[in-house]
Amino acid sequence: MKRATTTAPAAPTAPRADAAPAAARVEAAPTGARGEAAPASRVDAAPAAVPRPRADAVRNRERILVAARELFVEFGAGAAFDEVARRAGVGNATLYRHFPDRPTLVRHVVLFVMDRVTAHAEHALAEEADAFDALCRFTHAAADERIGALCPMLAADFGHDHPELLAARDVLEAAVQALLAAGQDAALVRPDIGTGDLMVALSQLSRPLPGTACVDVDHFTHRHLQLFLDGLRAPARSVLPGSAATAEALRRKTM
Repeated sequence: MKRATTTAPAAPTAPRADAAPAAARVEAAPTGARGEAAPASRVDAAPAAVPRPRADAVRNRERILVAARELFVEFGAGAAFDEVARRAGVGNATLYRHFPDRPTLVRHVVLFVMDRVTAHAEHALAEEADAFDALCRFTHAAADERIGALCPMLAADFGHDHPELLAARDVLEAAVQALLAAGQDAALVRPDIGTGDLMVALSQLSRPLPGTACVDVDHFTHRHLQLFLDGLRAPARSVLPGSAATAEALRRKTM
């Protein structure tokens, strides 16, 4: 089977932005010289419009997230902020304006990767006529997003329960589950695996080796992922030990 290209498509949505400032609240009606309320017509009841981020600010933000993701892959979440700014081609002030501290930057890199992997799952399911081809396309594209680098970043002091992370996780799991279910419903994917099985294998096989001296690591990643994917084809040629791992079971063991 000819494997679909692994070039990651452009994200269908703009990168996740920091929470915009709340709309200006309507102030209490001003009082006159003797303390009585001013006429209602003097109070502007309409909330002020929230300004949209400038295009250059959105571009800078995405460059920072991409640069940070690559540095985290190479050196872990402790990579120097100065190097993140340098690779992104922005000044330190721009970096700190978007991400004032390391936990914020790490959280948003995780969100950035999760959002893009979700988009790959949704696009593959919608655009591929063959459900197994869709699964292959998604798996290779998710590897290109460096999803395996998320695991070492999810350390004990990481804010797993942040509302944005929980929401992004639920959307990602639903998209991958739909993709896997489509293959199983079409009898193209063996029925004895779950979303957790797929995500564990993907994260393990796409995680970079220690150090950066391994030549052409992406080549080996995609070779080994395809070997794994071929093992998912139905009918199954062996009996797997244990039971299928659901996403919920995986969360209980890793978080």
